[in-house]
Amino acid sequence: MEKVLLEKRKHVGLVTINRPDVRNALDPEAVCRLADVFSELHDDDDVRVVIVTGAGQDAFCAGADLGRLIPLISGERAPEDEWDRRFKGEPGIFERSILRSYDIDKPVIAAINGFAIAGGMELVQGTDLRIAADSARFGVQEVKWAIFPAGGSTVRLPRQMTMPRAMELLLTGDLIDAGTALEWGFLNRVVPAAQVLDTALELAERIARNGPIAVRAIRRSARACAGLPEHAGLAMELQFAAPVFASEDAREGPRSFLEKRPAVYRGR
Repeated sequence: MEKVLLEKRKHVGLVTINRPDVRNALDPEAVCRLADVFSELHDDDDVRVVIVTGAGQDAFCAGADLGRLIPLISGERAPEDEWDRRFKGEPGIFERSILRSYDIDKPVIAAINGFAIAGGMELVQGTDLRIAADSARFGVQEVKWAIFPAGGSTVRLPRQMTMPRAMELLLTGDLIDAGTALEWGFLNRVVPAAQVLDTALELAERIARNGPIAVRAIRRSARACAGLPEHAGLAMELQFAAPVFASEDAREGPRSFLEKRPAVYRGR
């Protein structure tokens, strides 16, 4: 059984972590396959939006496999197969698998169908939009096991919610429910579990219908300008805007509006 699945639905790439028997925890093979899928999606210009989810109803991703991955990282377990050896020998592969220091360069939506814990929570932090089941739970529990949440949580969480709330999650290792995560500004929507994927797909398809050059540039600008002083951010924004106005799509958009027809965007 493939541990990571990729399905392309027109302009949407759907990635599924497929280890439901262990709450979709990431072992070395799953890490490598997830990193490869994200690289493929980065290079595929026909895919305009990516959705990441987990198989089953119990979990989005429970983070690193405590029996297989963490002992390999700590040196408690020696490499035993090709996946272990690749994980140990390829710098940055884990970071790529959870979008820590790797950008697909297109919008990523998390469809969170259950627990998002530790590395799973950190994968969510690397996404742009988040749809969660009302039964979902969130937390970075590394501190409970005397390890560090090195997937980006000490940097990203204080930026994606208030500092006191982020510190509560980081230092207690406690879980919060989906309603609390929504209230704290970490999620876009909370829906019944049966509607999570459909809601994410509907959102992805709405984004994919827009001009892909504009979508990418807007996303890049929002990320690059975050935290800058206003004058610096406004100056940088123009650097992202100018190429969009020079594109063929920027001519097609207004033309289609005037001609009262759907726009046909070609990404150029």
